[in-house]
Amino acid sequence: MNLTADAPFVTHDPSRLLAGALALGVHALFVLLLVFGVSWQTEPPAPVMVDLWQALPATASPAAVRPPEPESAPAPKPAADEPPPPKAPDIALEKKKIETERLKKLKLIQDAEDQARKDAAHAEADAIKKTRDRQLAEQKKRDLLRQMEADELKQSMANETAANAARGAKLAEAQAKQAAGKQQAALAQTVGQYRDMISAKVRGNTRLPDNLKGNPQVRCLVKLLPTGEVVSVRVTQSSGNAAYDEAVVRAIDKSSPLPLPSEREARAAFVPELLFTHRPKE
Repeated sequence: MNLTADAPFVTHDPSRLLAGALALGVHALFVLLLVFGVSWQTEPPAPVMVDLWQALPATASPAAVRPPEPESAPAPKPAADEPPPPKAPDIALEKKKIETERLKKLKLIQDAEDQARKDAAHAEADAIKKTRDRQLAEQKKRDLLRQMEADELKQSMANETAANAARGAKLAEAQAKQAAGKQQAALAQTVGQYRDMISAKVRGNTRLPDNLKGNPQVRCLVKLLPTGEVVSVRVTQSSGNAAYDEAVVRAIDKSSPLPLPSEREARAAFVPELLFTHRPKE
């Protein structure tokens, strides 16, 4: 720089130049932001609606006229990389859908729990029923065994009683036979004794004929009363010697009453008929 004597001396501060440059840049940035914001918030014009009137409406009083409300500033549009916020109806539907899904899940869980409780109750009921059936079966088995034991004991006692009765009957029969045998023996002995007595009495009253030879036998049927009295005498088998037969018949009549035993059983062998056989030498 050339300095002359006529030019005034001017000095330039570098810091002021820097400050001016910075202020100019800030203003330029502000202008760009303002222009970008206005263009970003610009919306397409809203449609215009026109009402047609046949007559002009009555003029409102100045007091009734309300000043127009200032237009609210339009909401800023979201940035290009941010999704648009959901609308209110979409949010309600989404919430309703989420609530419906939650209720479905709760219902499924509740149904599963109910089914599990039902299955557990059925399983418990089946277990109780099986236990009760097993106990009843065991009780029936025990009752059957006791009944069988009682029947066996009863049958054993009945068999023992029958055996004792049979032994008693056999013993009584044997005793009866023995007694009967003794009685028969005694009866036969008594009958034999009285036959001998009758034969001896008849022989004592018999008058044998002189021409009798040998030891002839004559058999007679004698009807007697219980007292021993002779009712009738009839020869059933002749000796072949009529004189001897008549002598025996007369001896029987003469021997009446014949000696008879007092016992009824022994007397029955003589009354009412006695089959009498006589030999002279016996």
